[in-house]
Amino acid sequence: MNLKRKIVVLVSCVFSFLLLEHRLRPPAEELRLSDWFHPGKRPDVVTITDWLAPVIWEGTFNRQVLGRYYGRQNLTIGLAVLATGRTADQYLELFMRSANKHFMSGYRVVFYIMVDALPRLPDLEPDPLRTFKVLPIKGDRWGDFHLTRMSSLAEHILGHIEDEVDFLFSMTVNRVFQNDFGVETLGASVAQLHAWWYFKNKDIPYERRPKLAACIPFGQGDFYYDGSVIGGRPLEVLTLIEGYLQGVTHDHKNGLNSTYERHLNKYFFTHKPTKLLSPEYSWNAALRPPPQVWSVKATRLSRRYF
Repeated sequence: MNLKRKIVVLVSCVFSFLLLEHRLRPPAEELRLSDWFHPGKRPDVVTITDWLAPVIWEGTFNRQVLGRYYGRQNLTIGLAVLATGRTADQYLELFMRSANKHFMSGYRVVFYIMVDALPRLPDLEPDPLRTFKVLPIKGDRWGDFHLTRMSSLAEHILGHIEDEVDFLFSMTVNRVFQNDFGVETLGASVAQLHAWWYFKNKDIPYERRPKLAACIPFGQGDFYYDGSVIGGRPLEVLTLIEGYLQGVTHDHKNGLNSTYERHLNKYFFTHKPTKLLSPEYSWNAALRPPPQVWSVKATRLSRRYF
């Protein structure tokens, strides 16, 4: 047997051994909800939905268990934000500084900053786990902030984001992170409970007009969701955006109009999220936190442009 043939046989044997070892290796242990989520520790709030999705409040999750599990996953998490015109000047620097400190600390994060003009990004301490990508958009193309935000994000998910991150969040820029916004929030489809309407819980402003795509009939509905935060697997986020855009198109063809947040609530009414974030993750800065809010993770500032 000549040397070349010996090398080929040796490589083939090594490859066969590695393949066999891979097949015999036990599958990676899945993280069960009961391993890290303890709803009984917060009897003062809703912690499980009727469709058995967890509602994440401070005190319900075990950071150590989550850290050990996700630390082995080699995750990349995306955070997309649209900052155009005055909103970029007013909010972007504070958003970036606070997100850089508190959003998914210790994990690899790609920040997608969608802008209509080249922004002056704040000087942030270099971190190999943090990547910042500025994504230009062609202005406010429909004169509607949310249409611009959602359609631009859909284009970028299809163009490159779906291949770059395992999970994706999209948030409005009028946000200041105050405490750790961590891996307890990760899920296939993540919805944010609305701070005001969660506690008021009556006269919830669903769309009730039957001819509109966002309509939820009287007597129906479960939670009211905050449209400033959405998250999940990139393709799940894309599906949500497609549902929203289809609803808007339907209404425009019929000379009707509803709001982005009502379309979002209709989507989550018919496509139940797999994880809900408590109002602690998007608190309204104008409101005093009630006793049920133990730890504010992020606050929303003025809604003037949102």
